[in-house]
Amino acid sequence: MKKKMTAKIISILTAAVLGATAVIGVPGLSLKTEAAAARTVAITSCTIQGANVVAQVHADQVPAGDDGLYYLFANEVYQDGAAGKAVATAQIAADAQLVAPLGFGTPDNNLMRKFMIMVKRGNSMVQVSNERYITNPEAVATQTTPRNDHGIKGLLPNSADAATFKDLGVAQLIYNFYLGDIVGPSSDPALPTIEFPYCGHVYQFNTKALQNYDGYASFCQSNGFQLTVTLLNNKTAAGADLIHPGARDGHACPGYAMNTKEPGGTEHLKAIATFLAARYSGTDGHGKIDNWIIGNEVNARTEWYHLNSTNLEYNVSEYVKAFRIFYNGIKSVNANARVYNSIDQEWGRKSNPGCFLSRQYLDRFTDIINREGNIDWGLSFHPYNSPLYDPYAWKQQACWVRADYSTPYITMENIDLLTNYMTQPGYLAPNGQVRSISISEIGFTSSYGEDAQLASIVYGYLMAASNPHIDAFMLFREVDDAHEMQSNIAQGLKRPDGSQKPAYQIYKAMGTGGQAAAAAQASQIIGQDVNALVANRTMLLRGGWDLNS
Repeated sequence: MKKKMTAKIISILTAAVLGATAVIGVPGLSLKTEAAAARTVAITSCTIQGANVVAQVHADQVPAGDDGLYYLFANEVYQDGAAGKAVATAQIAADAQLVAPLGFGTPDNNLMRKFMIMVKRGNSMVQVSNERYITNPEAVATQTTPRNDHGIKGLLPNSADAATFKDLGVAQLIYNFYLGDIVGPSSDPALPTIEFPYCGHVYQFNTKALQNYDGYASFCQSNGFQLTVTLLNNKTAAGADLIHPGARDGHACPGYAMNTKEPGGTEHLKAIATFLAARYSGTDGHGKIDNWIIGNEVNARTEWYHLNSTNLEYNVSEYVKAFRIFYNGIKSVNANARVYNSIDQEWGRKSNPGCFLSRQYLDRFTDIINREGNIDWGLSFHPYNSPLYDPYAWKQQACWVRADYSTPYITMENIDLLTNYMTQPGYLAPNGQVRSISISEIGFTSSYGEDAQLASIVYGYLMAASNPHIDAFMLFREVDDAHEMQSNIAQGLKRPDGSQKPAYQIYKAMGTGGQAAAAAQASQIIGQDVNALVANRTMLLRGGWDLNS
């Protein structure tokens, strides 16, 4: 699923929404927001407790309110400012607790809404707090099943060849899932359309299209492979409302920004997240998905997650809204599922001026998530060689790959920089641990020698396996793609005719008793001990985050 074989700004958008919309539940009042600096109240937590949402509030400076009350508002993700609904009240104090119904599964479902505190002043409701989302959607999960974690070795395949996958000894597979294809009426009259009721609406799902995904998920479950899927928002007539209004400009792209701007599209996304999590929880015969990646290389705006804006802050904030919808929707069904974002290797240099640096995108994503309530998101990363056709994973060109954070690219040679970066206090999961990091897409070309590919695979796998923060190493792909080969990208373990390259047997050996022999073979090709090369890099993990490393 790699983008076209061309390689791929911080500006600040500040939006203040002042309105005169009537406050729901508070007749005769208008809405008003204050500058963030004047918001002296903090929602310190927002969690599900039983059938309720409980917001804990602390104020360093207690705000004034005409009636002495805090109002807890619940907003949809597209409602900036105080345009939502008052769902609870409490006496204004330095510390307070506000309790509102969760309304799970009803038209008043607050699971994926954002919360804020308002006070009444004159004829207006004034926002005096930050915005906060529910951070424990797993509290209402009913179909939780154990995860199938049993090894990092994986594959992003272009077939469903169980014999090959078992022969290779892979533990994980990854598959692309297209949202636009699965919505709407069934494309086969013989297969009745699935009618899915969700929060007062009924949504249609294409039974024929779902059969393909059912088959692959069931195939993985029955054969013991852990399945990860990448959700791509492709453009179809039935899924037109899923496309963000800012992505409807005619630009051709495999994946478009999800619609977090309009009520209809947003509710549709909520229904899809819940439906998919339930269908693929492993409990109803359709197979099991453990890991969900929301979009592909979302910092690659023009190539994989299109939105017609070059503003980093706006693009990330819109993605975070979609991510929250899918995170809360999936985790509210299957507490053990993991939900990942996805960025590419262009850490400090972008080849395509229309895209964003992955480091900047990661920083803004993390900041917004923390500000609105930290959750246990995972990081999906693609540390391809730079350039993509460079055959030597262990000796990347110094102009592109360096051993410090000024590096233009992060590849398998300096992947420790990424994992160390994620040990920063502000980047940790809510439990204080380093997040799950998945190398969900990686490959090495054989266009300049099959021995170089062999050695690169050994080096890359050992770098991942020796890193305690990496949970997956997914090779792309098992068979060469003829179109990619025109750009000297031949990353398959097999040639187009199906014959095995030396890389096939070497990848088969990794993680087994044959690994030592494979490492020795790679060392001969490299001219150095591959284990020593890996050890020299992984020593840097001991110190954790260090900007000057």
